[in-house]
Amino acid sequence: MDLPESTIRTLREFAEGADAEAVFPDASWRVLERAGVLAWSIPVDLGGEGRDAHEQLHGHETLAGACLTTAFLLSQREAAVRRLCDCGNENLRRSLLPRLAAGEMFATVGLSQLTTSRQHQGPALVARHVGAEWIFSGAIPWVTGAERANHLIIGAVTEDGRQVLAVLSRGLPGLAVGPPLDLMALRGSMTAEVRCDDVRIGDEWILAGPADRVLAGGRGGTGGLETSCLALGLAGAAIDFLRSEAEVRAELTEGTRNLEISRQDLRKELHALADSATSPQAASELRLQANRLVLRATQAALTAAKGMGFLRSHPAQRWARQALFFLVWSCPRPAADAMLHHLTSIHHGA
Repeated sequence: MDLPESTIRTLREFAEGADAEAVFPDASWRVLERAGVLAWSIPVDLGGEGRDAHEQLHGHETLAGACLTTAFLLSQREAAVRRLCDCGNENLRRSLLPRLAAGEMFATVGLSQLTTSRQHQGPALVARHVGAEWIFSGAIPWVTGAERANHLIIGAVTEDGRQVLAVLSRGLPGLAVGPPLDLMALRGSMTAEVRCDDVRIGDEWILAGPADRVLAGGRGGTGGLETSCLALGLAGAAIDFLRSEAEVRAELTEGTRNLEISRQDLRKELHALADSATSPQAASELRLQANRLVLRATQAALTAAKGMGFLRSHPAQRWARQALFFLVWSCPRPAADAMLHHLTSIHHGA
């Protein structure tokens, strides 16, 4: 699925501001709306286009190469869409998905507390079931686009240790969005902590659970294919820069060709995994390789750009900073451990 060149060009023009400013990138988001991106993943009978996995992966990779901040915001909205599509709550599906497809509302997720954030502590967010109500108390540490969201899909731990997924409306009493976190990159993602002080909802707002592992199954697990897809997109932006430099600097030709071969190989693997029931091990290995590639490619681009690349006006500095995000963004433990081993191992002659 090829996006109009005007869409990509406009996103590139806005990319530095979207990364550097703690302001929701409205202009970039409107570009996605006009291009029909918000309807890609939503079923046709619910107002969307029902694009297949390959089309979506190709589109998201292209968007990440143009503006990673906007693509990251979209990925969190897409995580919410997947949870709604996969849930058995037909009323919520039919009330929320058509509005999401039309761009009439924004939804996001707060699930990291069930997977990668604060796992060494007690449950960050707990849920109590009292009669026909659920009561949520605690913190949701990482919620992207929280201030803009009409609805948040969140995960909590119940009193008996099971987990539940629910939809919280932004204006519920007791729900408070903190200030945007002072991130080193992607500041326009407006990622913030959300706190719940006895937030109450009815049973009709429950998406899944209670269950032992409520995120298992479906298409929405963290550390899955979408994160690797965005890493390939950012790596592609750096590789394209290197290719243009190689036209006048022959010493860059071989290294650029090697990076492009790696990108193409990983893309093939990504799309092959999209055709199968992705195992956690395969997704984790792909994530590790994608992380390595995006770090190599962006640092190569910064090196090739020399001193100019260290100026805010040059995209190479932004690519290099943004690449570090993939080391911490919903990175599954096996991939994180493997990356640490790679970074801390002695490589003689390197």
